[in-house]
Amino acid sequence: MPDRVRIPRADIAEARTTLQAIREQVERVIVGKRTVIERLLIALLAEGHVLLEDVPGTGKTKLARTLATALGGSFHRVQFTADLLPSDITGSLIYEQAHGSFTFHPGPIFANIVLADELNRAGPRTQAALLEAMAERQVSVERTTYPLPRPFLVIATQNPVELAGTFPLPEAQLDRFFLSTTIGYPESDDELRMLQRFREHDPLVEIGPVATPEQIAQLSTTVRQVHVGQAVDTYVLAIIRRTRADEAIELGASPRATLALARAGQARALLDGRDFVMPDDVRELAVPVLAHRLMLASRVELVGRSKADVLTEIIASVPIPVEDELESAERAADG
Repeated sequence: MPDRVRIPRADIAEARTTLQAIREQVERVIVGKRTVIERLLIALLAEGHVLLEDVPGTGKTKLARTLATALGGSFHRVQFTADLLPSDITGSLIYEQAHGSFTFHPGPIFANIVLADELNRAGPRTQAALLEAMAERQVSVERTTYPLPRPFLVIATQNPVELAGTFPLPEAQLDRFFLSTTIGYPESDDELRMLQRFREHDPLVEIGPVATPEQIAQLSTTVRQVHVGQAVDTYVLAIIRRTRADEAIELGASPRATLALARAGQARALLDGRDFVMPDDVRELAVPVLAHRLMLASRVELVGRSKADVLTEIIASVPIPVEDELESAERAADG
């Protein structure tokens, strides 16, 4: 096996410093939600998209806007409704009488961070238009293709409580989201800090960019160079294959999920200042990367077990390749 190409230590250190600065800037506004912030950064680095399923008022819009501000990128929010058209998202050709020609007017999808609020309230055609743009990272209008900016992160939200008048995303579309997570209610101490922090002003107006979109795009390229050992690959595959064989699961994780879980491990490693993936990176991200992609057997849902519950049991049953973790650490120390 050929020797792997190492990422210069200076590049790793610079990446960690940049990502920590972004996280700390976001935490000046979003209190007590480090795990959620880091998951968004992992999706951003891995060039994936995030599904946020949470009740109203937990700070989804503010989180997305703050992240865009911290990385110096553009931000658009789209409120999805039943009458929203695909062109309302992607943009359309408009006739300019002064020039006697049609001009493309970009839709809100043309931004570094896009918040697709209550995605399940839009019709299937509109949902499909967004998901196609997410997957292809481009928009096609009248045989002309318009590339979307880089970085490009869609944060789609769903309200798990109010289901009337909604169009649930089918499993094939859910599979296109890199990871799914929730924000949740804050802890008591965090909510007290939030009260005090927001009493006189909005801290969002006080923060500014600590990075550039170009830096984030370069970090996304660096993520792909993070080393994944054979034992870690085997560990990823073992988890994936268990989801396909477990009797509690009717539809297991797809090959797309396999690639996503490995890429998530690479992004988490870079976020932690490493150029190699450890089994813990995979273990920590397996539920947010895989759970929303699974379909449980109906009898399992009837007894109240969730996808996360079943997946957690599967992960616990797969042996962790401890030796590979130690070897990776030794390689880093020797480098």
